[in-house]
Amino acid sequence: MKKKLLPILGTLFLCSNMALGQDNQWTSARPDGHAPISVMGDHYHKKGEFMFSYRFMPMWMEENIQSTDDISNEDIYQNFMVAPKKMKMNMHMFGAMYAPSDQVTLMVMGNYISNSMDLKTGMGVDFTTESGGLDDITVSSLIIILNNNRQSFHGNVGISIPTGDIDQRDATPMMNDAQLAYPMQLGSGTWDPSLGLTYLGQTDKLSWGAQSKYKFRLGENSENYTFGNRFDLVGWGAIKVSDYFSFSTSLSYFVTQKIDGGDADLNPMMMPLFNTVNSGRSQLDMSIGTNFFVPKGSLKDLRIGAEIKIPAYQKVNGIQMKNTLMATFGFQYTIGHRE
Repeated sequence: MKKKLLPILGTLFLCSNMALGQDNQWTSARPDGHAPISVMGDHYHKKGEFMFSYRFMPMWMEENIQSTDDISNEDIYQNFMVAPKKMKMNMHMFGAMYAPSDQVTLMVMGNYISNSMDLKTGMGVDFTTESGGLDDITVSSLIIILNNNRQSFHGNVGISIPTGDIDQRDATPMMNDAQLAYPMQLGSGTWDPSLGLTYLGQTDKLSWGAQSKYKFRLGENSENYTFGNRFDLVGWGAIKVSDYFSFSTSLSYFVTQKIDGGDADLNPMMMPLFNTVNSGRSQLDMSIGTNFFVPKGSLKDLRIGAEIKIPAYQKVNGIQMKNTLMATFGFQYTIGHRE
């Protein structure tokens, strides 16, 4: 995995050398001035600026893998009564950013999630479970460390507030009001601080960046378990095609640890996703995207972004569903922008 990440770091280093010697500060006021739309906390604002955003983020999963290999339903039925077949998650993300000073930007993000999972019993019965509602709310701050020679570093410090429900239930062939699997729940049930570092660079036609984040889980939730800590690393590059358009590509990698503890209402022999042994994964994704930016006129500082992401590699603990595709579509609008 380290070998796969080395090209990202090498590209960023070469690009940073291209920017040295230019006296301009890094700026977000261009189509490639933001990272791909799926990256959060990538940019900051100047004192007095507000930004409002909305993202729609669908994600699809299909069939199952054991470690890195496909596993059939027949093999799953050797140890479990039910096998998951497909899952789709739709996330609506609403965000706001405000800069009380030139050095600090505050950010709050809230999500509404709807989940749907198709399953099949060992007796051949197909059924679907659904969940939906508010996710955890995240509050964070972006603190500028350096902005010089068209290169920038800023810290990301935040905390996730446990507002998402972790007692989602639905009817199944076995029970009318069954507790749903861990991936179908809406929040973590714990207060989860996060720390990160973001690097940005630009030339007249190119931009690039990298971001690392680590989310910690504190304590145990009301259902007597704790989701695993998560580490994220993403690197991206973009080309400014015009004053209005840019195109981007990225590589992103994450590692999630296993769930600690367990929900007493989930029978670990019923299905793989009820057993915490089957939790935690690592994954490398590739993406392509575009940003449309309005630099002047009545819609000045409106930005519309789209990105498609597919897994290049994924490895899971035990047996889990296979991620197949993720997309992000959204818009961002800045008020009170200063040059």
